[in-house]
Amino acid sequence: MTKQSELQLENNLIKQLAGLGYQKVTIKDGDALLANLKTQLEAFNNTTFSTKEFDTIVNHLAKGNVFEKAKTLRDRFNITRENGDSFYLRFFNSEDWTSNLFQVTNQITQEGSYKNRYDVTLLVNGLPLVQIELKRRGLEIKEAFNQINRYQRHSFWSNHGLFQYVQLFIISNGVNTKYLANNKLQSVKQTFFWADEHNKNITDLTQFAGSFLHPNHLGKMIAKYIVRNQTHKILMVLRPYQFYAAEHIVNQVATSNENGYIWHTTGSGKTLTSFKASQLIMDLPDVYKVVFVVDRKDLDYQTMLEFNSFKKDSVDVTNNTQSLVKQLTDDSKLVLTTIQKLNNAISKANYEKSLTHLQDKKVVFIFDECHRSQFGDTHKKITEYFKSSQLFGFTGTPIFKDNASKNDLGKRTTKDLFGSCLHKYVITDAIKDQNVLRFGIEYIGKYKQKGRTLIDIEVEAIDTAEVFADEKRLEKIADYIIAYHNQKTFSKDYSALFAVSNIETLIKYYDIFKRKKEAGEHNLRIATIFSYGTNEDDEDAQDYIPGDVLPEAAEPKLAYKSNHSREKLDTYIADYNAMYNTNFSTKDSQQFENYFKDISKRLKEREKTTFQDKNRLDIVIVVNMMLTGFDAKKVNTLYVDKNLKYHGLIQAYSRTNRILGEQKSQGNILCFRNLKKATDEAITLFSNKDAIEEIILPPYEKVAEKFDEALKNLLKLVPTFNSVDDLASEEDELKFVQAFRRLLRAKNVLESYTDFNWEDVGIDEQTFEDYKSKYLDIYDKVKDESQKHKTSILDDIDFELELIHRDKINVAYILQLLAKLKDAKTADSQAQKKAIIDMLSGDVELRSKRELIEKFIEENLPHINDVDAIQDEFERFWHEEKILALSKMCEDEHLDQKQFKALIESYTEYGREPLRDDIFKCLDNRPSILKAREIGERILDKMKEFIQVFVDGMTG
Repeated sequence: MTKQSELQLENNLIKQLAGLGYQKVTIKDGDALLANLKTQLEAFNNTTFSTKEFDTIVNHLAKGNVFEKAKTLRDRFNITRENGDSFYLRFFNSEDWTSNLFQVTNQITQEGSYKNRYDVTLLVNGLPLVQIELKRRGLEIKEAFNQINRYQRHSFWSNHGLFQYVQLFIISNGVNTKYLANNKLQSVKQTFFWADEHNKNITDLTQFAGSFLHPNHLGKMIAKYIVRNQTHKILMVLRPYQFYAAEHIVNQVATSNENGYIWHTTGSGKTLTSFKASQLIMDLPDVYKVVFVVDRKDLDYQTMLEFNSFKKDSVDVTNNTQSLVKQLTDDSKLVLTTIQKLNNAISKANYEKSLTHLQDKKVVFIFDECHRSQFGDTHKKITEYFKSSQLFGFTGTPIFKDNASKNDLGKRTTKDLFGSCLHKYVITDAIKDQNVLRFGIEYIGKYKQKGRTLIDIEVEAIDTAEVFADEKRLEKIADYIIAYHNQKTFSKDYSALFAVSNIETLIKYYDIFKRKKEAGEHNLRIATIFSYGTNEDDEDAQDYIPGDVLPEAAEPKLAYKSNHSREKLDTYIADYNAMYNTNFSTKDSQQFENYFKDISKRLKEREKTTFQDKNRLDIVIVVNMMLTGFDAKKVNTLYVDKNLKYHGLIQAYSRTNRILGEQKSQGNILCFRNLKKATDEAITLFSNKDAIEEIILPPYEKVAEKFDEALKNLLKLVPTFNSVDDLASEEDELKFVQAFRRLLRAKNVLESYTDFNWEDVGIDEQTFEDYKSKYLDIYDKVKDESQKHKTSILDDIDFELELIHRDKINVAYILQLLAKLKDAKTADSQAQKKAIIDMLSGDVELRSKRELIEKFIEENLPHINDVDAIQDEFERFWHEEKILALSKMCEDEHLDQKQFKALIESYTEYGREPLRDDIFKCLDNRPSILKAREIGERILDKMKEFIQVFVDGMTG
């Protein structure tokens, strides 16, 4: 049987879609797309438009970027007709999505920076709302993903930007099919499989088309389940389990008064699901109000920000109980509040008169992390007060009989309080879908490597408070963390939490780290935050947030166990203030709360491209705070020196396993107590016994075997790194790229284990770096050929460059090496110089700077006498070279230097690629039509190369 070609795949899909009710149309180019748009909008709006009227419509559609156009799509447009009448035009019907007109076409050609031809396009009312990119069976699906990214850069913005109306992309190689919202994404990991209600993935293209692309379902997804995130200005689309959960809640509210709960594992996007469910319930005619209830003041603030990011001003956080009562009695449809304020509102007599009329109204309550707050008297009070209420809970870790705690009301489970589980998506589902990461767990006790005892922490047989609190033990653990933190966090590019058993131990740890820093033993930036309450010593690691002790004036004030602890905390906050030039304290509740928020923000914002290294925070030492309900994708490590069990353990571990690109391959858990039995029991409770191997990475030896296998396959193809130069064809180069990429992935995981040592694997570090340089040589060649418009089978391969940004090597780091080189003895200097050049060759950003840095080493470094002057001299040298390079480029291309420099600055600062016309404005004479494209592209390529050399990677 011959392989199915991409064309056959495309034709079969179009035939299937036509059978589902799509009208098949032939649209070859932008002009045909516009003509079809006019016809379809006329049919959809039951009218006709004159040429002038349609021009007005097209001009309106052309405004804005992808995010803004998503709003235009859903709004009505008031057009003044040529006869003076006012007409409200619809582009898409979100209320009755089946009334929209669905078409399918293929091979539309558009020209922007380059000419591109798209595979299959789904048009709704004439607008391209879904773009499908296909690769033949056997090719990687990520090649289709990379192709979409290229189209976004090169041509989607052309022809009035109509392709910027695309809401969803579908990528498929026939066997695997995924969908994603229209955003400029960084990783293929942000794409999703569709699934059935039981989380069984629908990967085959034919089955996917029959389920997801059916006009009824696709129309509903576009109408209801795409969210415009106002904060990040991006589109978000719900994943299948989020879709089913929201649908179940809406159906339950519409058809019954029964309660229910959603079990979606930690890290699966609960806030988006609950927001969308709340928004849809609000529109149901029988619902008087939707009240979204969170358990803590900070979570209240955090959830409000997230809700308002999905829909601006959708909720107004209630600052006190009086404000809550007002919102419960006015025309607010959605109210966000804390369980504490809700309890106050229905308990205090002075509010009773205001709220009495609500008792028989249908008020729907949605509880965020329902297991945290619902096991006391409050649940009973709410259900007794709001007699027609309906309650729904979300949890990542439900309470079952096995993990239920006993209180005055007895042992109660999530099911006892909320009834049936409406939808389930457990941690094994999320790991299978690559929506969260697995855990790499190491139990650190008597740690040995190659017969040398590096650290001896007594944990295996001893379980007494005296031993756990012994300062000698704590010092050894601190030394271990200092020794391995770089390795665990990609040279401090990620952050860690350190969970300890109580405040007294936390104080000891902080003081040890501080003393060692002052002694020059490390340069880690460490902070801590703690407060006081009975749950601070709770071994289940229930969360603790400042809002517990910092509520409105009528509630208890902040209380401390001892003046000594408060003084210590103030000292630690003073250290934080000195480190980050802030001004927090424990003097009042607001200052303390702001301190908590600043720590949270500092951890969360590391993933932003604008984040500066001076703002980084390496480790936060906590007892329970931040171990639940806190998400930061750039936290990848949890150090544990406390007992954890059941939901507390899973919640704490889950702080580390949020997906973020290729580099972060697992959440690192380093246990300084023997939590193996507790870990196995927790995983068994929340999935099943067989799931342990799916959730936890295998031992070091097993991962090493995968590395050995990948290395063996690489060496079979290219026995030495020089063999790469002898590869005869692009097919052979492709095989090398794929083989080395597998080795890179294995090394990325292997290197995260503290056992890792280059001496233990079958290749030394220098040889590995030499292969990596060859890998990058091919990447550079493909990039160059792409800019010269040569097609290559390597064009759409993902080189996974994130895995090569292994160490935080930048120009600042190279300058430190140059200082050492200057101080080196003659015998060592040549070896050090070679090491620097090799490093430049093996880093993606620094390769482009290699020639100039070599020039500085050869021509400038010998004449610098003072090592401390190297940085200043390098900056002067770099500035001069930058001016020379800009002048030469402008001279060669006859460009106005001032105007062209402004274009470069705009591109650098905002990522805004200049249009050809912008470039032509910088030229002495506008080129002829025949030469325009060639000249425009050549200058743009030179601009990008200039930025890569002189701007990218210069700081951070």
